[in-house]
Amino acid sequence: MQSTLDKISVVVCTYNQEQTIARALDSILRQQCAWPIEILIGDDASTDRTGEICEEYAQRYPDVVRLYRREHNMGLIRNYYSCLLEAQGKYIADLAGDDEWCDPQKLDKEWHLLEAHPEVVLVHTDYRLRREGQEQFELPPFYPYPKGVVEGESLTTSILTQFERPVVHLCTAMYRTETFRQCYEEQTDLFTNRDYPCEDMQLCALLSRKGKFAYIDSVTLNYSIGCSISNSEDDEKQYSFVERVTQLTYDLQQRLQLPMDRTLSRYYSLRVHALMMHTLRAHNPALREQTIKNARQWQAHLMWRTQVAQMMTSNDTLWRITLSLRKKLLQLRRH
Repeated sequence: MQSTLDKISVVVCTYNQEQTIARALDSILRQQCAWPIEILIGDDASTDRTGEICEEYAQRYPDVVRLYRREHNMGLIRNYYSCLLEAQGKYIADLAGDDEWCDPQKLDKEWHLLEAHPEVVLVHTDYRLRREGQEQFELPPFYPYPKGVVEGESLTTSILTQFERPVVHLCTAMYRTETFRQCYEEQTDLFTNRDYPCEDMQLCALLSRKGKFAYIDSVTLNYSIGCSISNSEDDEKQYSFVERVTQLTYDLQQRLQLPMDRTLSRYYSLRVHALMMHTLRAHNPALREQTIKNARQWQAHLMWRTQVAQMMTSNDTLWRITLSLRKKLLQLRRH
């Protein structure tokens, strides 16, 4: 592991984002911060011009930008944490290749707070949503969690369940490099398991057990909404995503020894229901059996709606009738 220096490491992971990567990098370079920054770009073997654009920035800003062009696609998690392990700064911030920091004081505000509060391991802010191709922005749902400086442990369950909205959007955050490295060394498998579909939940959950979190009530990020696995219309792909996210939640709950309280119980019940509905629409008996196994493992209480869906998929004839009726109802709604 490298020693940290008095600067901020900004990590940018990108893949096939030739239309937006320059916008993201420019928003970092516009930052007005009392501390110097380094930008670590992880280009995950892009097949468009993303890598060439990143090369241009590395050549224009050789003292600031370090570019890692992967020869083979590593996937989001490996690319992300490989960059984090290269960070030389005392603090880490990150920005996705299709997002943009809209506040030039973002890094400076967070740096000042972390310097003034050594007990705080992570600071984050609010963000706004942008649909690519549209100039209008909208705010996400109201932030329902305690603001200011709070004990990280008080947010752990909310980080795992995220009912209203994410507790921390990592692209708005800054956290201590040393604390991240402690988490990585202690729970390496949680950061390297390729079955997990996201990189933020395990990091935020483990950091929450290391100290306090701080929330600055201002918007610093334009978060782009586009096509992703998480909003795919393919039910089998969506099933896989929901299942893997829920399994990550369960693994973190077990690792952190969190009791099965009402919040977690409700979370698993809702997730199993979502899986059963994807199963119904996909007409896949193997997924039905997998859902039943998941429900047992996660100790999920089956809601009445889930039981109805389970009954409708118990017989192939009934299953086909249900799908036929559902199709007709959807057609009536469209007209």
